[in-house]
Amino acid sequence: MAGTARRPLLVLLLVAGAAAVAESKAYAPADRVLLNCGSTTDGLDGDGRKWVADTNDNSWLSDSGKSSLMMAADKMDNGLPSTIPYMSARVFTTEAVYNFTVNPHDRHWVRLHFYPSSYNGLPPEGFHFSVSTSTGLTLLRNFSVFTYAKALSQAFIIREFSLPPTAAGYLSITFTPMPVGNDTYAFVNGIEVISMPDIFADPATTVGFADQTVDIAGTALQTMYRFNVGGSYIPPANDSGLTRHWYDDTPYVLGPTMGVTYKAGPHFQLKYPSDIAEYAAPPEVYLGTRSMGSDPRLNQNYNLTWTMAVDSNFTYVARLHFCELLLSRPNQRAFDIYVNNKTAQSDADVIGMTTEKGVPMYRDFAVSVGDEGGDESMWVALHPSVALRPQFYDAILNGLEVFKLNGSDGNLAGPNPDPSRLLANAELGAGDDAARRGNGNMGTVMGGTAGGAAALGLLAAICVVWYQEKKSKEMAAAGGSHTSGWLPLYHSHTSGKSSGHLAANLAGMCRHFSFADIKVATKNFSESLVIGVGGFGKVYRGVVDGDVKVAIKRANPSSEQGVHEFQTEVEMLSKLRHRHLVSLIGFCEDAGEMILVYDYMEHGTLREHLYMGGKPPLSWRHRLDICIGAARGLHYLHTGAKYTIIHRDVKTTNILVDGDWVAKVSDFGLSKSGPTTVNQTHVSTMVKGSFGYLDPEYFRRQQLTDKSDVYSFGVVLFEVLLARPALDPALPREKVSLADYALMCQRNGTLTEVVDPAIKDEIAPECLKKFADTAEKCLGEQGIERPSMGDVLWNLEFAMQLQDTFEGGGSCGGRRAAGEGSGSGAAGRSAAAAAAAAESASGLQPSNSNGSTASVTTLETSSTTRPHEACVIVEEPDDEVANSAAFSQLVRPTGR
Repeated sequence: MAGTARRPLLVLLLVAGAAAVAESKAYAPADRVLLNCGSTTDGLDGDGRKWVADTNDNSWLSDSGKSSLMMAADKMDNGLPSTIPYMSARVFTTEAVYNFTVNPHDRHWVRLHFYPSSYNGLPPEGFHFSVSTSTGLTLLRNFSVFTYAKALSQAFIIREFSLPPTAAGYLSITFTPMPVGNDTYAFVNGIEVISMPDIFADPATTVGFADQTVDIAGTALQTMYRFNVGGSYIPPANDSGLTRHWYDDTPYVLGPTMGVTYKAGPHFQLKYPSDIAEYAAPPEVYLGTRSMGSDPRLNQNYNLTWTMAVDSNFTYVARLHFCELLLSRPNQRAFDIYVNNKTAQSDADVIGMTTEKGVPMYRDFAVSVGDEGGDESMWVALHPSVALRPQFYDAILNGLEVFKLNGSDGNLAGPNPDPSRLLANAELGAGDDAARRGNGNMGTVMGGTAGGAAALGLLAAICVVWYQEKKSKEMAAAGGSHTSGWLPLYHSHTSGKSSGHLAANLAGMCRHFSFADIKVATKNFSESLVIGVGGFGKVYRGVVDGDVKVAIKRANPSSEQGVHEFQTEVEMLSKLRHRHLVSLIGFCEDAGEMILVYDYMEHGTLREHLYMGGKPPLSWRHRLDICIGAARGLHYLHTGAKYTIIHRDVKTTNILVDGDWVAKVSDFGLSKSGPTTVNQTHVSTMVKGSFGYLDPEYFRRQQLTDKSDVYSFGVVLFEVLLARPALDPALPREKVSLADYALMCQRNGTLTEVVDPAIKDEIAPECLKKFADTAEKCLGEQGIERPSMGDVLWNLEFAMQLQDTFEGGGSCGGRRAAGEGSGSGAAGRSAAAAAAAAESASGLQPSNSNGSTASVTTLETSSTTRPHEACVIVEEPDDEVANSAAFSQLVRPTGR
């Protein structure tokens, strides 16, 4: 048997091809109420589900809504999947009750939707409230949507609960405002009350006490985590009728050995043992799995482990989903299951429990999580059973769910986030290899279309956080403060000169402003000087050193978030200097503040000059020139530093334009260092960014590469061309996502019909074709299909050459303008442009000065080819070169 135990499963894995397509019976709910709160009209959300206005029936609100206010959000965040139900809200100043008639025999999902915007001027941080039910449950207590949304970097929050049957046949949900200073407000954007099958009828085995169980049939539960283990995100529309989100488990797998994943072959058939088994999880969960791998010796020396942060002092149920896809006999694969370092089940054998392969099943294990040592977490681990001497030393898991059970007092509410600063340090110092080291990434919960990068998906913020290894010395040094399992970072207000947000080496990298300096520069933060508001806080126009104009970004002083973005911004920008990157002048961290001081960008953001800014539209040449500048900045990030730097939030609001119309990439709060070794192809990290610009491959796999920036930049290129937002839920469904719509028009040959009318007649046909082809390549579904940023830059430079040729000749790179100085340099560049255009027409490839070639008709250029070598322009590597006299002769400010 020892010989067979070493036999790998690779031979069997060869039968696992493309994912099988299997059908299961979809659940049809008896009750289905989706309320669009604070609205007078019904509408469809991004998934096509109909939401009804809560004014349609006076019985829903106990006083017919007379004591509440119907308000619209003051602005729409690009992160919203649709306007419904998030752009309207029911706001309460006193306790208010929603009433629902329900089937007394069914459990029900209750999902609460919140969008932390300002409503009629009411600030989002002013809403604190509790939510309870007529059945004696407390769902939320002193809940701050603003705090959670900022913590999770989400545009909105969804809380999902499963409530037991209500014998009375009705369910009331009460919203109780909690005072915050002089404000007392509660609000809700959407409420779902939907029947569900009784998938919690069986008791859960108590971990550590195999002969004891926990009855969950009559218990209320809150969904904490739900993973499609070894697979990708499953949207509610693909669930088994229960409209649940299933997420990729990769960020939560602990340690350097993450096992292997595989899927069943195309003809594999699932054999459901009961109706409840069909509803427990969608087929896609059972048709894929994560196993330990093919090395039996390695497998015997590690555990396949998932870690998840949770609230302390609650009992949790971990539901493990299994389906054997390869083996068919007992004792071929047996393993032990551990939950929180206690044995939940020994010698688990899926075939032994189901008798044949292809039969879905699940097991529930209950465990209590205290607050000992401030280490609130759930661990689920699998290890091959050595005692049974199975044929293969291996373990598998197909799906994993974690639910919080209500306490004896009916409470499900956890505290508002308060993580230790240790987590912020871990994010900054070890974020790039978090999955490898065991710091479970914040698995951003997102859904979306494949081509449009989450344009239409319904998103839910279901917990998540950085997790520090158990009983680490650093945790002890953190002082034992409570760490909620909901936040990836921490910002604590402290007194004294410095808040200590920055490590000593970072604090010495650029100028330190005192808080008094900042107050003088902004006239004590005068509202008249506010030039923008972002996720970090307000941005003010200011003056330092007497006459130097600056932009001052101040973290919201009432927020407990932002320290990681603050640290990253200082770390990145203090080390990077480039003409097309915004310059960081200094920072202030006195008196608990987090303030960043930048060069002032007189012309604001690129988006303001495209739409919704009230400014005259930019000419095509201006737009193309700005795109080239932004591409240069991103190309420098990807190739000019010791390691690749991935921006992770490329969009038109993060491309700024200075007084000379020079484009500069800004906002490095989400940036990450790329792979640091030859063998590393990506960085496993939490999904962050802006919806509409988000790389679909990064979203699905949570594996970040520089090609994620390329995808986002492709959206920017089409945004420049069409002058419309990346997401516009007000448009018909096929037009909501700019990426989807532009690609459809490009492939149908109708792109010219939707080009911004303000520039349509200015663009050379050849230039438009090259520009659109470049943008299309950037939006490749997989990173390997996309060009490098260097290739993108080269093609944009060539597009400018084509535009120059169309207009009668000019300088390469778009520097031509009436009255431009003459000279051999300009003439040479004009000649180069004309020659390149001629070569393009003849299908030739221009030769670079180093002897290499670069195609001008495709995006297949070498990533090592520097754009200026083919284009005969000068790349600006740093400020010193950019400001030199030689360089100033090449820059033509006219015509910008």
